[in-house]
Amino acid sequence: MKNFAITADLVFGAQELERTETGLQPHRLPAKARQQNEDAGFSMAERQPSGVRLKFRTAASVVELDVLPTKRVYTGMPARPDGVYDLRIDGELTRQRSALGGRVMRIGMAPPSMVLEPGEVQVLRFENLPGRDKLVEIWLPHDEMTELVALRADADLAAVPARKTWLHHGSSISQGSNATSPTGIWPVVAATLGEVDLINMGFGGNALLDPFTARAMRDTEADLISVKMGINLVNLDLMRMRAFGPALHGFLDTIREGHPETPLVVMSPVYCPIHETTPGPGQFDFSALAEGRLLFRAEGNAEEVAKGKLTLVTIRQKVRDIVAQRSASDPSIHYLDGLELYGADDNVRLPLPDELHPDGAAHELMGRRFAEKVFSGVLAGNRDA
Repeated sequence: MKNFAITADLVFGAQELERTETGLQPHRLPAKARQQNEDAGFSMAERQPSGVRLKFRTAASVVELDVLPTKRVYTGMPARPDGVYDLRIDGELTRQRSALGGRVMRIGMAPPSMVLEPGEVQVLRFENLPGRDKLVEIWLPHDEMTELVALRADADLAAVPARKTWLHHGSSISQGSNATSPTGIWPVVAATLGEVDLINMGFGGNALLDPFTARAMRDTEADLISVKMGINLVNLDLMRMRAFGPALHGFLDTIREGHPETPLVVMSPVYCPIHETTPGPGQFDFSALAEGRLLFRAEGNAEEVAKGKLTLVTIRQKVRDIVAQRSASDPSIHYLDGLELYGADDNVRLPLPDELHPDGAAHELMGRRFAEKVFSGVLAGNRDA
C-alpha cells in the first residue's frame, strides 16, 4: 500500500481544508465567513461535509481512508445512525462504509450544553475493486463532521479535472436531512444526472439570508447558482415580510456582484404541511420525543400572518414576485417553484417522516425533477424552470 497526501486537487466540494492536530477538516464556508458567524449550530453544519468527496483515477484494487468522525448525541432524543461513506466507481455506487468510533459530541437541549469527548481515528477499507483504470469517488457523510487523516492505495492515484460547477445554497433539506447516504441527497442526485460538480452550501437550520454566505457565494467560481430559501426563515420565526423582501434582494445583489451573468435559479420552499399557512416558530414535539419519535410542529398563530409573519405560502408568492421584478433587467435569473420538486400530492405518497424533512425516496424524486427542470430546462434556454 502507498501513502498519498490528501491535497486540494483530490477533494471536491469543500471551500477550505483546515489543518488540525489530527488531519484535515473540510469546511463548506471560507474562513472569513466563519469568522463572522456566531451560531454554534451553523458552525457544526458547515463542518458536516455534505457534497464533499475525494475524487481520483486509479487502477487500485484496495483503497483505505483514515478518518476521525464526530458523532452527535442529543440528550433525550433517539440515537442518530452512523454517517455513511459512499464509494462510487465510474459514477456507480459500489461500496458503503461507516466509521463506528471517533469523537462524541454530547448536546443537551434544556439547558443548552455541549461536551466533546475524544476518540480514535478510524480506518475505512474499500477492497476488491476492479483492477483497471477507473474514476473513484469517496463521498463523505452529509450529516457527520469528519476529519481526513490519511489516504492509501495499492496503485497510483491521479487527480482529475473539474467539470462545470453548480453552486447551491439551501437548508437542512439541501444538506440532506433524512437521506440515507451522501449520494442520496437531492442535490447530489441532481448533480449526477446533470453531469456537473456540486458545491453544496446547504446548511441545516441556516438558510437565513446571512450576508457572509452571500459573499462566500459571490467569491466562489460557478457555472450555475441556485438559492433555495424559505423554510428556515419560517421555523426560526426570524423576520417579517417587511424585512424579507429587501433581505432577499440584498442577498441576490451580492451574488450578482461576482456572477453578473451566471444562470441563477431562485427556488421557493417545497411542501411542508405544518408551515404552509401556520407561521413559526417551529419546535420539537416533546410528547413524541417522550415516545422515542422525532417530530416537529409549528407553534405560530395563523392570525399573525396579517401582521407580516411568514409562512411558506406567503414566501412563495414573494419569491416569485421578486424574481419576476429582477428578470426585467437580469435575463439570467430564473424562478423555480419548490412545489414542482415536492408538492402536496407527493406528500400524500411520500409523507415527511418527521413533519419537516423528506425521506430518501423523496430526495431521489426532488433530485430527478431538479435535473429535468434546470439541467434540461433552464440551461437548455427555457425562461423558467
